[in-house]
Amino acid sequence: MDIGVVLQCTPPASRVVELARVAETHGFSHVWTFDSHLLWQEPYVIYSQILSATRKVVVGPMVTNPSTRDWTVTASTFATLNDMFGNRTVCGIGRGDSAVRTLGGRPATLATLRESVEVIRELGNGRSARVGETTIRFPWAHASRLEVWVAGYGPRALDLTGEVADGYILQLADPDITAWTVGRVRAAAERAGRDPAEITVCVAAPAYITDGTVAALKHAREQCRWFGGMVGNHVAEIVAKYGAGGEVPAALTDYVAGRRGYDYNQHGRAGNTHADFVPDAIVDRFCLLGTADDHLARLGELAELGVDQFAVYLQHDAKTATLEAYGESVLPRLDAPVVATETTGTAP
Repeated sequence: MDIGVVLQCTPPASRVVELARVAETHGFSHVWTFDSHLLWQEPYVIYSQILSATRKVVVGPMVTNPSTRDWTVTASTFATLNDMFGNRTVCGIGRGDSAVRTLGGRPATLATLRESVEVIRELGNGRSARVGETTIRFPWAHASRLEVWVAGYGPRALDLTGEVADGYILQLADPDITAWTVGRVRAAAERAGRDPAEITVCVAAPAYITDGTVAALKHAREQCRWFGGMVGNHVAEIVAKYGAGGEVPAALTDYVAGRRGYDYNQHGRAGNTHADFVPDAIVDRFCLLGTADDHLARLGELAELGVDQFAVYLQHDAKTATLEAYGESVLPRLDAPVVATETTGTAP
């Protein structure tokens, strides 16, 4: 399993770049960022600096959207980064949340999302794409390679992902919900004549390693409770569309009954004031909290469900410590040990 990290583009940008560099040093494979240009700094500018300061990590947004950026400009940006630094980008995309809602807009329709995925991927891979009545192509991008991963929770979004996406992003780490969403994506892929195994599955959630004490777990929960509030934005929309007790699992929808609104000025921030409705049980299910052994146990469950990457949301008070703890106590134990020598018989 790959392990990535999700950063906010909070000034100074040099700090974001340094966290990305440290993440690569500790063995993280991907560096993702929020893409919300009003709340934080412009991620694509920062990606160029991250790619310049690193050798191997793949960068991309978790997630961009089809509304606030022209699709052809998005594709051109990725293709340009690929030309400058090698093919080290991935496009995570969804219908849109903070980037559009802070401007008074609404998330894109699924039809718009589907069309944008096709245009961005074709152009980002040096191929032709149809935009309106015009067929276009970047004449300089023949060597660019770009995958497009779609984020979503609802049934129709999951079906779309299975039909057209290169990867699926689930922003929570509950095994039961993961099993349902991944199963739905794979079933849609099979109906569309695709090989479900070719769709990369990425689960993203806050991770906080503790010393195993009750007090440390309590602190970790408070640092990560914001995540349940953020996920609640999407879940509330799903409940409004599909209702409670329908085809969407109650494990995903029930907890938003106590939701009373959301302040995007505190989006993705530990200790915010609009996540009080999120119970401890949801924090424990949606996030990875506890000792390194606890994290490894959950990662093992997710791997058995077909998860290819776990991306650590690093929005809490232990950013560097979490990168170091994963580098020292988690990543080295994910792979089977390889020995330098083996004894094949009895020595004379």
